[in-house]
Amino acid sequence: YTLEGPDHAGTVLVSDLGLDVQSIAASQGWLLQDEMFIPPLPPRRHNSHKGLYGNVTIVGGSEGMTGAALLAARAALLCGGGRIYVGLLSENAPLVDPLQPELMLRHAADLHDKVEASCAVIGPGLGRSPQAVKVLKAWLAKPLPLVLDADALQLVAQNAELKALLQRRTSPTVMTPHPGEASALAGCSGAEIQHDRITSALKLARDFNAITILKGAGSVIAEPAGNWYINTSGNPGLSSAGTGDVLAGMLGAFIAQGLEAGDAARLAVWLHGAAADELVSHGVGPVGLTASEVAAKVRTLINRTVAVKSSQH
Repeated sequence: YTLEGPDHAGTVLVSDLGLDVQSIAASQGWLLQDEMFIPPLPPRRHNSHKGLYGNVTIVGGSEGMTGAALLAARAALLCGGGRIYVGLLSENAPLVDPLQPELMLRHAADLHDKVEASCAVIGPGLGRSPQAVKVLKAWLAKPLPLVLDADALQLVAQNAELKALLQRRTSPTVMTPHPGEASALAGCSGAEIQHDRITSALKLARDFNAITILKGAGSVIAEPAGNWYINTSGNPGLSSAGTGDVLAGMLGAFIAQGLEAGDAARLAVWLHGAAADELVSHGVGPVGLTASEVAAKVRTLINRTVAVKSSQH
């Protein structure tokens, strides 16, 4: 179900041989395909307003990489975040996103103390400058849920002070490393990470006190307490620029809307892959599938799920 497995496995059949397996050997690991592990967002009441759905702050977008932060922010908006603030490090950052003018663009230094964030996503296009280190340090010290992605993870791996701040956090943290970022965090080679993806993800989750999403074919979600999940949705179309930024924005939106970090991680990872699957089933990709297309399709799936839940009540 992960790494090279899906390219070599045929139909996988499991039989419990008539035994009550859970009473014999309760597992801490599951496949992420069952509804019991993928909680939908609750239906929205008619009497609602944007303030009920959280403030998501996206911080990143250094010189030449503002697109990463904007992709994350657009995804957060499409996934239901009430207000989306974007803190950009680039001195030449745009003042407005012409494709998504609903986003509120600021300079990164103006957001830390001036916006009451429900969840902050730090890292898309952040870069590794001294300014990036300063920004990340400030957000790690804030008592609110964080999603750490991309360059934020590389900075933590390189800086002992940032690492210590992360490990001491008591508010929820979600990390989204690809194998290269995971190897930097763990201080080992990428081959070692990939050799046993489940063990690698669990070790990162424990060492950094953070829910860890080890991305790749069959993404692994690991929790500090030891539970882990292998995602079964998704396809090679997700091997394109910006899809990780979209996932980070989705996580921020779901946490801001009130989901627990673990629930948000499972929902975001599964929906991210399911959106790509549905696009490919309609002839969009896998070759040339874009991150923006994935974000838009995720919105469709969310509303489909919420509509079904609402009709059942």
